[in-house]
Amino acid sequence: MTKVPGPCAGELGVGPRRWRTEGRAIMREIGIGLLGFGTVGAGVVDGLQKNAGVIADRLGVRPVLRRIADLDLETDRGVAVDRELLTSDAASVIADPGVDVVVELIGGTGVAKELVTAALEAGKPVVTANKALLAEHGEEIFGLALRKNTEIRFGASVGGGIPVIRALREGLVGNRIESIYGILNGTCNYILTRMENEGLSFDAALAEAQAAGYAEADPALDIDGFDTAHKAVILASLAHGFSVPMDSVHVEGIRGLSELDIRYALDFGYRIKLLAVIANRGGSGNDNGDASSGGIEVRVHPALVPLDEMLASVSGVFNAVMLSGDLTGDTLYYGRGAGKGPTASTVIGDIADLARTFQADCKLGFLPAGAAGPGRGVRDMHEVETRYYLRLSLLDKPGVLAQITTILGREGVSLASVLQKEGRSDDHVPVVAVTHRALERSIDAALADIDKLDIVAGKTVRLRIEGEKERVCGCVGV
Repeated sequence: MTKVPGPCAGELGVGPRRWRTEGRAIMREIGIGLLGFGTVGAGVVDGLQKNAGVIADRLGVRPVLRRIADLDLETDRGVAVDRELLTSDAASVIADPGVDVVVELIGGTGVAKELVTAALEAGKPVVTANKALLAEHGEEIFGLALRKNTEIRFGASVGGGIPVIRALREGLVGNRIESIYGILNGTCNYILTRMENEGLSFDAALAEAQAAGYAEADPALDIDGFDTAHKAVILASLAHGFSVPMDSVHVEGIRGLSELDIRYALDFGYRIKLLAVIANRGGSGNDNGDASSGGIEVRVHPALVPLDEMLASVSGVFNAVMLSGDLTGDTLYYGRGAGKGPTASTVIGDIADLARTFQADCKLGFLPAGAAGPGRGVRDMHEVETRYYLRLSLLDKPGVLAQITTILGREGVSLASVLQKEGRSDDHVPVVAVTHRALERSIDAALADIDKLDIVAGKTVRLRIEGEKERVCGCVGV
């Protein structure tokens, strides 16, 4: 059994011991060491310069920027900084006795991991926005923080300025989390919005996003779904109390998604979004609320969302997370998921929380997620059950659809609705179908046989549908 440090005075390994006079009052200070002076780092510096007094008035502790480390010390960040604070030696920032809290905004899982580890080894609490680091090495990092009796805060790692991490850690801590649906990547959401509104192809919408500064020159991390998957791992681990391995998450991105499918989805009453889905479908039989049969679902992929659901209305670069708890029901968290100001705001919020713990001489952190065990794993994607959108290119002659439905029926898949769309390629026509609920392995098996048929041109497009309402359109024979 792990012994948990108590929340009493003096139990934090490091704390501010400096004081300054503010009028008649004596104001305690907390020294901040910043690692990474890029866009978000500059936002944190700007926010601390503008609002340190506000934080001091609210908490009785003043955050003071002591050191800033970055390899580039010459580029103008648009914020005035005393050059004596700047250094290219990040290790010296961690070692500085005047630094009480280390803020890591370097990103990545190489140097950032080494520096975060060094800070925790020194007993210094860490604030980070590094989703990749936490998703891939979270169990190790949180375990180290616990052993060193210190903390790591990571509110900005998911959703930028959206307080979804805080909601899971604090406001919803008394709930069993039944499901989380998240639009967690502004780049992808912007591309999908432009494809729908302007009828753009995926490539054209991506080029527009890059020109507008919403997509990187190499956009793979975003459009292939891995940025969203990193965030899904963090949310799932928090919600269900065990460390979710990255390699257990099913990940599909939006690369190459057709504008045809966006248009056809609308005909059925849906809008396509790149979703992170975290769901406990099997019910609970233990105190952690984890699925008692097969584990929880953790997956990332494009999905059809009913137009009357709130997530369907989230457009452009905005993010949103829908959390469903057994006590609260649905709660929605919406806002800018990235950017200088929103992300810096959450980083500063984490700094302020640590300042509050120093002021009270208490540790207000939480235990890291434990290891997976019986009933505490991630469900295999083949065992996921949902509804599906299928687009096939079928030979235009009688009896063709019957062959398709026969194969689907053999695998236990039934159709809710079918539409033959206008348009013809050679002698083939596009046919769009929506299924009732079916297992992923059943759909996989059926499509493997369907795509071998001479009557089918090309590979069938398969997208999943999220939302409980059945929508049945008129069935048109082929």
